[in-house]
Formats: sequence, C-alpha cells, structure tokens
Amino acid sequence: MTEQIPRSKLLFARIVVGLMAAFVLGGILWYGLAPENLVRVWQNLVDRPGGPMVFRFFLQPTMATIAAVLSGMQDARLGRTPFLHTVLTNPAERAGRLNEAMVDTSRIMLLGLIMDGIYQYIEFDTFHPAEAVIVTLLLAFLPYLVLRGLVARVARRWVGPGTVRGVR
Repeated sequence: MTEQIPRSKLLFARIVVGLMAAFVLGGILWYGLAPENLVRVWQNLVDRPGGPMVFRFFLQPTMATIAAVLSGMQDARLGRTPFLHTVLTNPAERAGRLNEAMVDTSRIMLLGLIMDGIYQYIEFDTFHPAEAVIVTLLLAFLPYLVLRGLVARVARRWVGPGTVRGVR
C-alpha cells in the first residue's frame, strides 16, 4: 500500500517527466535517429566525465542515493516489498510506487537537465535534448532505482519487517 502523495508534488513530478518526454521527442525530430547521431550520442556520453562540470557526476548520484536511502528506510519500516521487485511484478501497486519514485527524483532530474544543458552549451555550443535526458536518467534515476530496494532489504534486518516507528 502506498502513501498518499500531495497533488502539488505529483503535478511537479509529472511536469518534469513530460519535459523529459518532450526533450526526447524534440531531439529525435531535430537530429533524427541516423546511425551517425547514435554514435555521436555514445561518444559524447563517454567523453563527459573528462569535460567541464564534472562535479555533477558526484552531485546527482549523491542526491539520488540520499533519496533512495530515505525511501528504502521507509519501505523497511512499513514492511513493503522491495521497490524494483514490486514495480516489475505487482501491477496493482506499480503506478503508486512509480509515482513515489517520480516525486522522490523529480527535482534531481530537473537539476540534471539544467546542468546538462549548461554543459552542452559550454562544450558543444548547441543543445541535444535527448542526450540531456539520457545523462539525467543515468546519473539521477538509475542510482535511485538500484539503491532503494537494496537499502530496504538491508534496513529490514535492523528495523524488522512491518515495524512502524520502532513499534512491533
């Protein structure tokens, strides 16, 4: 069972996801899906850690880790099944858990889009919106996705299944 998410937070998260979808669509319409464009995207992704603004490779995953730890601890206290397992196997809870993930990571992903846009302007004098989305998902959402369930599993050993606020 998921907790009730405030409508304003859910709306903000949906706007960020909609912006990311628009970036991907815009990138495909603007630059196309030609093989040379896909090679360029891959090369740009590999070259980014050596370029300017390298701090974002630490900032975004750190922020995503903090969000994952907080959510994973809450999952453990509430005795919920691990996040990714629930999303993949439980259609009844999938939407609610994905909404939680969107709310937890939307600010991090928006920050990632902005930072990657600045990076692209500095480095390439242009903007590739789909690349910004890929980098943001790799640096902000993927760590959250992986760590939330792991944290919940580890925390469950200390908190105990079904323990809410330390009361069994």
